[in-house]
Amino acid sequence: MKLLRLPLFICFFISTVLSAQTKQISLEEIWDDTFRTERLEVLHSMKNGQQYSVLNFNRNTRSTSIDIYDYKTLKKIKTLVSSLDISELEYFTDYTFSDDESKIILATNEESIYRRSTLGNYYVYDTAKKSISLISENRIQEPTFSPDGNKVAFGYQNNLYTKDLTANTTTQITFDGEKNKIINGITDWVYEEEFAFVCAFEWNADSDKIAFIRFNETDVPEFSMDVYGTALYQTQQVFKYPKAGEKNALVSLHIYNLETEKTNKVKVNKAYSDFYIPRIKWTNNPNILSAQYINRHQNELDLWMINAKTNTSNLVLAEKDDAYVDITDNLTFLKDNSFIWTSEKDGYNHIYHYSNTGKLINQITKGNWEVTNYYGFDENTNRIFYQSVENGSINRDVYSIKLNGRDKKRLTKSEGTNNASFSADFSYFINTFSSATTPPEYTLNSSASGNVIKSIKDNDVLSKNLSYYKTSKKEFSTINVNGNDLNMWMIKPAYFDATKQYPLLMYQYSGPGSQQVANQWNNSNDYWYQHLAQQDYVIACVDGRGTGFKGAAFKKVTQNELGKYEVEDQIQAAKQLGALPYIDASRIGIWGWSYGGFMSSNALFKGNDVFKMAIAVAPVSSWRFYDTIYTERYMTTPQENASGYDDNSPINHVDKLKGDYLLIHGSADDNVHLQNTMRLVEALIQADKQFDWMIYPDKNHGIYGGNTRLHLYKKMTNFINANLGDKREKGKESESKKIEIKG
Repeated sequence: MKLLRLPLFICFFISTVLSAQTKQISLEEIWDDTFRTERLEVLHSMKNGQQYSVLNFNRNTRSTSIDIYDYKTLKKIKTLVSSLDISELEYFTDYTFSDDESKIILATNEESIYRRSTLGNYYVYDTAKKSISLISENRIQEPTFSPDGNKVAFGYQNNLYTKDLTANTTTQITFDGEKNKIINGITDWVYEEEFAFVCAFEWNADSDKIAFIRFNETDVPEFSMDVYGTALYQTQQVFKYPKAGEKNALVSLHIYNLETEKTNKVKVNKAYSDFYIPRIKWTNNPNILSAQYINRHQNELDLWMINAKTNTSNLVLAEKDDAYVDITDNLTFLKDNSFIWTSEKDGYNHIYHYSNTGKLINQITKGNWEVTNYYGFDENTNRIFYQSVENGSINRDVYSIKLNGRDKKRLTKSEGTNNASFSADFSYFINTFSSATTPPEYTLNSSASGNVIKSIKDNDVLSKNLSYYKTSKKEFSTINVNGNDLNMWMIKPAYFDATKQYPLLMYQYSGPGSQQVANQWNNSNDYWYQHLAQQDYVIACVDGRGTGFKGAAFKKVTQNELGKYEVEDQIQAAKQLGALPYIDASRIGIWGWSYGGFMSSNALFKGNDVFKMAIAVAPVSSWRFYDTIYTERYMTTPQENASGYDDNSPINHVDKLKGDYLLIHGSADDNVHLQNTMRLVEALIQADKQFDWMIYPDKNHGIYGGNTRLHLYKKMTNFINANLGDKREKGKESESKKIEIKG
């Protein structure tokens, strides 16, 4: 028999096919940018509605620039400013336009304080004069243009200042700011973390008044953390941190008049004894300020209108709930000062239209689904643009609808996660789309029809590179657990054999209103799961009761009992998955971070007959150790609900530990303090329970920096292999089979 001689190009093709899907994803590759996705950074729509700006970084010249692009052609029009042309700074990391776009604040030398707050040096760049000026010699916070672009307000050492850019003069507004006592215009730690904002001041439309929140945290208990560093002696970071049931900062609202240089304290006509002010916003009327006040239990939210001229206040909207009311970032004032508001008062988060006096005009969106983002209102077409989960709670789509609630249009067509950035005149939007199978794609779309006009950027190179790796599909489904259909994804080994039995690793977060089962592109954890699947693990994630985007009743069922129903769901889900023929029920593990660490600890302790092992990273071990705003929103105070705090906290269930347990924390975690782990460790020791643990020196809640993340995931992988891995000799995998060519 003659051998068939193949042309060289066919031999090359066959060798390429054989090499596809054979590479292993290594832990090193996950954190060395091998799988980095291309993105549009700091996208800003220009006022003309026809152009947008992007922050670009040139790796060759190590410089940054703000480049202007045309929506229609997607071609670069010009470079507005480049650090190469500015001798005063090597590069900048962020930018903010004045309202008329004639000036830009450029951020440099930024240093994180906490999760959202930074200190930095900031310059104002004049686009016409091509000149640059330093706002302050000091490192400052939250520099913000006045609407007329002639001034900048900023925070420095707990006080507020303004700088007149024309006269080049700086004026101090407040004088009582003092570390760990008084803060003016910048949020305290707990507001920053739980209400998700730092800048607690705002200019009015006429640029002659500034409203700001003052925090008196004198009586708030202090927390201290050792910072070990590299010196002979450690230092301490001391800051105010109100734990559940303890004193909060006393907050007050003030309005500073730049013309009279006087400050008035705002009074609302309601006898609040303990409250928060989570949002302030000026209306179109330069003398009317809106403020959201919420009681300490966070089950009553009031919207006040404050007249800065008369210093009077009017309550226009009040919402109450048996559990809690979510604050809204979507308050939008129309020309007549009627306003758009989002609320879940009908059981799902929807959009509402109110008159300026708080009378309901119309509920704009309705249905058993949630609005997940509000993009804005186009006065020319009388349309609202928003994002929702109407097409399934794991997906996101962009819609438009008339102000009267009619003529709703789905603008995005691809199933997955769609997120829009609209042009200033709402004629276009840049859609960011991704799914579990498609990395981020950026397209220019018509706001009227939603049709794609042009592709802007994709990640085809990443997709091609990934094609050479052995990867598995993320399979979405639902699982009926404790009478509820719960969203789930599962990743199986690439060469899955239904006749074999595999160990199962479950991941979850489970915090109130959260979501981990979402149809979107990979994050670092997803690549880690692919790495584990290569080693013959099945990985699954179930969003149990208490998670988000399935209605208020589903989300709020955990009220006053955090860690009860969520843990029951994870234990029962593990039992049901363990009953599958291809899962080895004797080798089921669970892991999570933060709230997920709280959950994985509870699951291992309470579900000791189900889970063989658990990993808890930066876990809450008792809600008594966590902050007021988050904890009391769901649990009220420990004084009111002692059993709710104690019955479901891992620290009180250590005696049930039977499996293998790895506990990990950063010593400089300002959010979930190391105290949680130290107290849990002591409880485990006194219960005579063996476990493994790891402390990362001077690392915060994110546990990163340098080689840290790689080290962390190697440790977790080794622990999983040691305690869940198949001790039996594994057979050779199917990709090693030879392909024969017969002639």
